[in-house]
Amino acid sequence: MFDIEQLYSIYLQHPVVSTDSRNLPDGCMFFALKGENFDGNLFVARALENGAAYAVTDNPSCQTDERCLLVPDVLDTLQQLARHHRLQFDIPVVAIGGSNGKTTTKELVSAVLSSHYPCHFTKGNYNNHIGVPLTLLAMPPGTEVAIIEMGTNQPGDIDQLCRIAMPTHGLITNIGKEHLEGFGSLEGVKRAEKELYDYLRLNSGCVFVNLSERYLANMAKKNRMKVGYRMSSGEAIPGEGIIGVELLAFMPIVRAAFVSDEGPRVEVETRLYGRHNFNNIMTAIALGIYFKTPALKIRNALEHYTPSNNRSQVVNFRGARVLLDAYNANPSSMRPALDSLVSMPAKRRIAILGDMLELGQESGKEHEALVRLASRKQIHQLVLVGPEFGKTSYRDSGALHFADNTAAKEWLDGQELDEQTLILIKGSRGIRLEKLVQLS
Repeated sequence: MFDIEQLYSIYLQHPVVSTDSRNLPDGCMFFALKGENFDGNLFVARALENGAAYAVTDNPSCQTDERCLLVPDVLDTLQQLARHHRLQFDIPVVAIGGSNGKTTTKELVSAVLSSHYPCHFTKGNYNNHIGVPLTLLAMPPGTEVAIIEMGTNQPGDIDQLCRIAMPTHGLITNIGKEHLEGFGSLEGVKRAEKELYDYLRLNSGCVFVNLSERYLANMAKKNRMKVGYRMSSGEAIPGEGIIGVELLAFMPIVRAAFVSDEGPRVEVETRLYGRHNFNNIMTAIALGIYFKTPALKIRNALEHYTPSNNRSQVVNFRGARVLLDAYNANPSSMRPALDSLVSMPAKRRIAILGDMLELGQESGKEHEALVRLASRKQIHQLVLVGPEFGKTSYRDSGALHFADNTAAKEWLDGQELDEQTLILIKGSRGIRLEKLVQLS
């Protein structure tokens, strides 16, 4: 059996790690993970044939030569190795959790801090018990700040990720109704996300607290080391020890202003829409100020950030403007998305909403409530997609319902669209609503 010190010495010679036998850079280390429907041990021989320098396995029968490294448990070893690598860096490690906006906030914070420091940050949404270790193991020498996104769908997840990544700083974007299947209630969500605050409190870490968000100030009341930030207005002073950011506009794009230690007020014009994205931008500005990023670098980083990956994107589809936010959805994120739709000028507004997944026993109630809410908005056509919305009283609101994205796309392709049409497309990842605006 190989211990972590032995594995780490091998890792230093082969510092690229893969858990996917279909994606094996030459000379990498392949970790043969197991899941409910797969066993990576079955691909050890193939991985070595296809370019992996070593394969880490917990199945003795797979140890065919010296390139097969036998360990008690591959997943646990991956996590331990990542923690060991993290220990080699005496740098700020910022953990980002929360119900909504984690990835966008991570991208914005990373853009700001990367403008002044060599930064390493989570790619995509690699934010779980496998993604976080892989992110840490990809951290190169010379990194001065790390930004690690942390996701959760059951109690204990965040605590585990904190023990692997050992953050020195952290923030929670907000608290909302997410993954109720695993948490049971909003209180369950609070307890799960608060694990980040608890870890930092017990390990003398610093928390950044958005004082404009419900629940967060109270959740962080036992944390001694904290930095508050909130929306300010004009010349209003937010308060001692509090960073203030002014909201200038959020339609059609977010504009903000701030004052750093350097002096004059700086205005920022971003490429993001909606009031909800102001909080993400405000967080990035607050962290930029805290970490002493020059004000003009903060501004330039935010002004050049372009949303992607079906998150807060504004795209053109057959002449119409589309607010494409089809990567994730829950009751807390659907409401501000609808507010954004009705706040933007248009002669015709269409809302295409996909099922919100992983809501457990609350699913029926939450989908029904969202249909009622959407029906009261100034929306010309409400379109619902997925089986959960099919169980609601959508007919009473005049909404259309389609079983899947294929049927919804057929409907959208038959519509006459022009520059006066504004379309919101939002749903959980499993509904794949981005396919609606893919040209065939």
